[in-house]
Amino acid sequence: MRHLILLTIGMLLLACDSTRVYEDFNDMEEAFWHLDSVQRFDFKIVDADTKYNVKATFRNASSYPFYNLYFQYTLSDSLDIVLAQELKQVDLFDPKTGEPFGSGLGDLFDHSFILEENFSFDSPGTYSLSLEQYMRRDTLPFILSVGARVEFAEGQK
Repeated sequence: MRHLILLTIGMLLLACDSTRVYEDFNDMEEAFWHLDSVQRFDFKIVDADTKYNVKATFRNASSYPFYNLYFQYTLSDSLDIVLAQELKQVDLFDPKTGEPFGSGLGDLFDHSFILEENFSFDSPGTYSLSLEQYMRRDTLPFILSVGARVEFAEGQK
């Protein structure tokens, strides 16, 4: 019942978001992000004259065994031409105190990180964002979901 209430509240909050162009999440099987499990998100851009922010989102449990997360993102067009690619290191917990960052409820925490800010796509069409973990472990425990978000940059729309 609690999950149904949280899901309903989350859906209502997302429905009121006028900056969102695309948002999706992939739940990790058994709360493990496997090294060979590249998370791919396909989205459409209609207006190439607008600037966008591209974000990665992660949900982790407080039992996640590290304070940080290394991941690589790849932003590609419909022909799989790479537009942007970078290895990122982000903190999920304060390295000194162990206090979790992000927004949370209970022992679950959501994090959102800007990958590309004020990004201009060359033309309307379908694009993809791929995310893969780079923590040098075959299975990364207590990562519950990985997501992508594309939104209008500030001052756009």
